[in-house]
Amino acid sequence: MACPGPPKKLEGPLMITSWRATGACNYSCVYCNVDANMTKSPDELDTEWGLRLVDQIYEFGSQWFGLKGGEPLLRKDVFTLIAHAKDLGLEVCLLTNGYYVDGEILDNLVKYNVYTSISIDGSEKANDALRGQGSYKAALAAIQKLSKAGILNGLSMAITKVNLDEADHIVGLAEKYGAKFVWFNHLVPSGRAKQHLDLEPTPQEYEVFLNHLYDLSKKQYKVDFDFNIHCPHYIRIVKERDPEGFCEWYNKTHTAKCIYFVFGGYLSVLENGDVIPCFYSEDLKIGNIKENSLKELWDKMQNSEFYKKLQNPDNLQGKCGICEHRKICGGCRTRAYGLTGSYFGPDNACLYEPKGDPSKKGN
Repeated sequence: MACPGPPKKLEGPLMITSWRATGACNYSCVYCNVDANMTKSPDELDTEWGLRLVDQIYEFGSQWFGLKGGEPLLRKDVFTLIAHAKDLGLEVCLLTNGYYVDGEILDNLVKYNVYTSISIDGSEKANDALRGQGSYKAALAAIQKLSKAGILNGLSMAITKVNLDEADHIVGLAEKYGAKFVWFNHLVPSGRAKQHLDLEPTPQEYEVFLNHLYDLSKKQYKVDFDFNIHCPHYIRIVKERDPEGFCEWYNKTHTAKCIYFVFGGYLSVLENGDVIPCFYSEDLKIGNIKENSLKELWDKMQNSEFYKKLQNPDNLQGKCGICEHRKICGGCRTRAYGLTGSYFGPDNACLYEPKGDPSKKGN
């Protein structure tokens, strides 16, 4: 989840700490990495612990409290938690499918100045094929309302075989309604997506799609917005397309740099308080906020031999281990684990064939 940062000095190690506030959702998107449905987790943090989590985020030094799901607006206490965060001086951003953005909920989003992003996967036909009939109209209506209220944050699209031709539509909506960013996520084999691997684009399809995103990012638009691409090998594409401007872009981009800034450089809190180092890797539990504070869990991760080893690109295996781009990319470690059984394995969604020594690939 990306949020626009105000010009404040960063007090803690992370600008934003996000919470998957619930696993419940009114949609059943076929690629969902959570396998969300209308049944919330039995061990979901209650209001008291939700408030304590907000306190921990504040004490941890983050500037932003991020809410996602599932569908976070299904929590009856969501605005109690948001109000507490705002009282502490935290900025708040939220990712929603848009279905509930109306009436009192919309009024509260405006009241608390919640920067709200919408998940939308292309034009109506493509979006509804992935997210359910009527979901496009609901998302578009939410985009229009949030834009009018001045709190539309970003538009988030998951990359699948179904919507490979839909990036222009998302970018067009961002321009028309003044979104602050567009966010494109690759498919990760976790949650419900494990049962729908046929939705995964081929390496050739990813290559075409990501090159098209690069072309779109270079166009002139009526409003300024950022391109955030959560697909590590997009970094290699940018370096190939713009070798002279690459270093400047790399230092300021929100594109995923998985082994450096996610594994060992990021924390995500699950609905039950478990803390993981990624958006998706639930089996890599660092601890739980009921037992240790976020600061303690962060320090634990920084001192972990596993994360130190994983952050060294020379420990990667397969083609990622010999790739000359491994120090700027490193591939998606969660996808590598999902498809090879090892967090050090290759990310085979990338088309690129490295020129390194094949004898050094490892197991």
